[in-house]
Amino acid sequence: MTPTVLIVDDSLTVRMDLHEAFSGDGFATILCATGAEARTAFTGETFQAAVLDVLLPDADGLELLTELRRTPGRDGVVTMLLSSESEVTDRLAGLRIGADEYVGKPYDVGYVVARTRQLLGETSDRDADRTTVLVIDDSMTFRERLRDLLEPEGYAVLTATGGEEGLRMAADRRPHAVIVDGVMPGIDGATVIRRIRLDPALRDTPCLLMTAADDYATEMQMLDAGADAFVRKQQDLAVVLAKLAAVLRQSAEQLPIEALGGPHGPGKVLTVGPDRAELDRWGEALRVDGYDIVHATGIDDALDLLAAQPVDCIVIALNGDVDRARDDCRRLREVPEVADLPLVMTGAEERMLDCLAAGADDYVRDTDVPEGLRVHVRAQIRRKQSHDDARRIREELMRRELDAAEERAARQLAETRAALVEELEWRNRELEAFSGSVSHDLRGPLQVISSFAEHMLEEDEEPLGEKTRYRLTRVHAAAMRMADLVESLLILARASRGDLRRELFDMTTTACQVISDVAARDPERQVTFTVREGMTADADEGLVRVILENLINNAVKFTRKVDRPVVEVGADDGRFYVRDNGAGFPADQAGQLFRPFARLHDARDFPGTGIGLTTVHRAVERHGGEIWAESQEGRGATFWFTLPPSPEHSGPERRGTPRRPG
Repeated sequence: MTPTVLIVDDSLTVRMDLHEAFSGDGFATILCATGAEARTAFTGETFQAAVLDVLLPDADGLELLTELRRTPGRDGVVTMLLSSESEVTDRLAGLRIGADEYVGKPYDVGYVVARTRQLLGETSDRDADRTTVLVIDDSMTFRERLRDLLEPEGYAVLTATGGEEGLRMAADRRPHAVIVDGVMPGIDGATVIRRIRLDPALRDTPCLLMTAADDYATEMQMLDAGADAFVRKQQDLAVVLAKLAAVLRQSAEQLPIEALGGPHGPGKVLTVGPDRAELDRWGEALRVDGYDIVHATGIDDALDLLAAQPVDCIVIALNGDVDRARDDCRRLREVPEVADLPLVMTGAEERMLDCLAAGADDYVRDTDVPEGLRVHVRAQIRRKQSHDDARRIREELMRRELDAAEERAARQLAETRAALVEELEWRNRELEAFSGSVSHDLRGPLQVISSFAEHMLEEDEEPLGEKTRYRLTRVHAAAMRMADLVESLLILARASRGDLRRELFDMTTTACQVISDVAARDPERQVTFTVREGMTADADEGLVRVILENLINNAVKFTRKVDRPVVEVGADDGRFYVRDNGAGFPADQAGQLFRPFARLHDARDFPGTGIGLTTVHRAVERHGGEIWAESQEGRGATFWFTLPPSPEHSGPERRGTPRRPG
């Protein structure tokens, strides 16, 4: 989307100057000469940014800004105030009302455009799908020849008429390559390339240098300056295309960390001193490099401004007062937000050491101002940005290294855990196989012992003595208990192994069948059973039958001492339960129930093997479910368990009637 900027200024020259600059950079513009026209645009036009003059014939720019902020839907519009009122108090008033930027007149049009796009948080995207080449040459004829050469080859072409303009455009637009003339008014092509190489944001940009010189020494000089390729203007221009393609192809791969900015991008310099004429002279020199200049007559005004608006460099006039300069430096360095800003001082040569000792980063002699001030300010901003980029790169690399270390540690932990789980599963399988094998092998000898003991107890031909009969009775009872334990171990082994055969079945019918089997084992006992109707389960019916048999058997067993025993099988919110009103158990010991051979009651009161609940736990776990118990001693117990359906059975397409066990 093409961004639109509203320009409000009563000066036709200013309006057209800004219109040309913004239009040339891909913006659409809306021009207004009065406050009334601006108010109409506030409600009737669509725009993303606004540049407002503070002094209008029929309105005040600050009042217009207030109205704009209060207009529905305009709270996100980027606003910039332009004014010849450059006092700190005027600037602070505009910023506090809600301006995003305040630029004093005379202004640098390139700064206004670049700062607007920076505030919008975007770069010009009209050529985003093409390789962009910046051509810097003072000859309009040659610039247009290169444009006619490059655009048919698919390149997007930007042009600049001189070195300073080219550097600002390069910092603003970040071209993929630069073609620069070797000899131009102002700074020459070699200097342009050197400055590009010193800019953290541009240093890797391929540069082609063109010149009419025909000697080999000039070529060496240009390449030493940092040019990637050298082309003579008298050569066939097809050479330009070939060398441009080569340097783009061969350009070194950059570290994938974007630079924050460069010394030639939009920047702001704060000048501090009591002599307004001197500050204006500094401003004229610094604006040549595209900086916005803010004047403050004292350190108090400077601190107020710095609290509201950041700057890139501070310049302070010494005026012979070293003590004041030392105090000014101290107060600036005490503010965390500005402590690292470059601080340049100007004064007599003999005061240089005093000022540097007081905390200044650089010092410019009065005799070197203003040109020397330009060079030093640019160098300090470049140094600060280089340090910031280096620190950011170190932090980014450290963060990536930490992320990589965490990833390696997590991967190693996962691999170790997987190996341990695999080993544990293998050992469990071996243990289960051993348990099943031993249990199976013990059944034969136990049946022999039990059968012989029973036969001897029932034989009438050779009566047994009382002591012998007592001993045989104990042998027979022990063999029967051992047989029960072996049978329980076999059931546990079967519950732990084999494939799950899931199907949707009628849980109510299965529960009723289990209850019928349990009741038939002791027909003399009167137990009230209740089963909820309509229960279904998506599970292995054989394992679910094992679960119900153990839980219902336990419920019947632990209600043995209750006058009116009740056992209930039901479901609630996707959870099944078996509830009784029997002996119960201490609530704080519920976690011990599912361990093999764990017992919470005396075996003489409630005999058993201690394997049943372990089997139940294993069968529920194999379905991916959970089991837990709730109880109070003497007030019964409730065993809850879940049987989550398998993923392929949980979709909405599963239909049909649950199978009723036969």
